[in-house]
Amino acid sequence: MVITVAKELPPAYEPEHIARALKLADVIAARAPAHDRDASFPFENFADLSREGLLALTVPAALGGIGAGARDTARVLGIIGKADPSTALVLSMHYIQHLVMARSTRWPGRLSRKLAKETVEGVALINALRVEPELGSPARGGLPATIARRTATGWRLSGTKIYSTGAPILKWYAVWAKTDEAETRVGLFLVPAGLPGTRIEETWDHLGLRASGSHTVVFDDVVFPLDSEIDVRKPDDWKVPDFTQSTVHAIFVAAIYDGVARAARDWLVTFLQERVPANLGAPLASLPRVQEVVGGIEARLAINARLIESFASDFDDGFQLTAIESNIIKLTVTNNAVKAVEDALQLTSNHGLSRTNPLERHYRDVLCGRVHTPQDDSTRVSAGRLALGV
Repeated sequence: MVITVAKELPPAYEPEHIARALKLADVIAARAPAHDRDASFPFENFADLSREGLLALTVPAALGGIGAGARDTARVLGIIGKADPSTALVLSMHYIQHLVMARSTRWPGRLSRKLAKETVEGVALINALRVEPELGSPARGGLPATIARRTATGWRLSGTKIYSTGAPILKWYAVWAKTDEAETRVGLFLVPAGLPGTRIEETWDHLGLRASGSHTVVFDDVVFPLDSEIDVRKPDDWKVPDFTQSTVHAIFVAAIYDGVARAARDWLVTFLQERVPANLGAPLASLPRVQEVVGGIEARLAINARLIESFASDFDDGFQLTAIESNIIKLTVTNNAVKAVEDALQLTSNHGLSRTNPLERHYRDVLCGRVHTPQDDSTRVSAGRLALGV
């Protein structure tokens, strides 16, 4: 029995947006090898996603979007992640921002409505730019070096952001910066892409997720309006993370890497069914040892499906969840995904690591799950400290 997230309901009961994602998946998957090889950005994927209304998946229905919750969004990300995880990662960051807009009391309504309208009408993506060369990820603490200076006519922004996923296509940046006020505040400012003084340095040359366009964005005295504050507070007020941001980020990232493992599993099954070594005279799939390893892969993917489904459904139903719980699920799902692909490589020998076969690419992509925030060591330390009361 094969358990998948994408097709767990009879087709007649599938929401329309799931059907649209499934329809696009084959097209997106066909483009993935070339974009991976060239580290080129898949602009055409986002044009297709926009045409199908899927960029507005988490935009509230009242604002013209689909209004999907975490469960359906995780399913879409799993489908697209299986086809091309680079595209799915950019998409996930965009989805998270619109979920936060819809649920946060801190996002200015005028700004969230403007961005919702643009997303419904065209290709208008947003991502949070947070990571810096010296700071690393702010998830581990510390103040950003990027600074917003207040003037009579607008904010003036200077700083450098690295690993800015989707940089080639983003229309909006939610930039993590500190102010130059007498009492420093820190938080997010909404900055339009392409303003004078902004430049993208194409620094992303990674082992995996090569088509995600996670380049460096440099702000050199960039001017933007004073009313573009999203959420700027005293540093101590950020000790408790935004609930929506922290929980859905972890589960959406997990869904993407689970999708990668499912792509690897599908290729493996076909390979084992078709590969007939001369000394065996039968497909590799006939060997008990092979069946056992594939069964182990199925077990890991079945666990992943249940974890993602149950957690996302609980979030949608309003259950009280914690960031630590979501981080543990991300840790478990991504490590299951990595192990599933490693087991697939074990069965395929040189074939699996050949660049003519997709398993090599899936392996490079799935390894990124181990370094993607929240990282495993941080999750374990947080869970351990909570259990020990320290």
